[in-house]
Amino acid sequence: MPEPAVPFVGLTGGMGSGKSTALEALGRLGAEVISSDAVVRELYESRQLRDAVVGRFGADVAPGGEVDRAALAQRAFASDEDRAWLEGQVWPLVGARVAQWLEQVRAMRPAPRAAVVEVPLLFEAGQEELYDFTIAVISEEALRRQRAGARGHAVVDERVARQLSQQEKARRATFVVHNDGTVEELERELSALIGKLGE
Repeated sequence: MPEPAVPFVGLTGGMGSGKSTALEALGRLGAEVISSDAVVRELYESRQLRDAVVGRFGADVAPGGEVDRAALAQRAFASDEDRAWLEGQVWPLVGARVAQWLEQVRAMRPAPRAAVVEVPLLFEAGQEELYDFTIAVISEEALRRQRAGARGHAVVDERVARQLSQQEKARRATFVVHNDGTVEELERELSALIGKLGE
């Protein structure tokens, strides 16, 4: 009898909600995990994408030949047209990389408990149909702002303005996880959740 397919899960949430912390916890709980942000960082190291953004925004977004993501964000989020252009370059490459990763994960034996991709703009990009399940990580608004500010995110207000509200993400998601307490509390909640994926 063939093994059931590994559940493919999209993990999302607003800035500062604790998506990366949740992703790490899911990895400890037996899931294979990947961050689309980490994939993007890798892609910016490729000559193809670096040359494309320099051609569009100028050499100051890649001083010394390395893409400065903060400088690029300031330029790209300055207009809808520039943002759409950048997303049109990046998202297809990320999608191809994740598809390749998923193929490798589904060939693993023993099979992991889930294949989880952290995607900050999952619903905004209309990608929810790609996944078997989606998880929205939410947390109290002031706490989110504090976390995002502490990490020095570039153009925080512009990024937040582009995202759906936490309430809307939660409404659309298969599962909602609250992250207002400790990492241990978050991991307990995720442990209960991951047990439901194969049911």
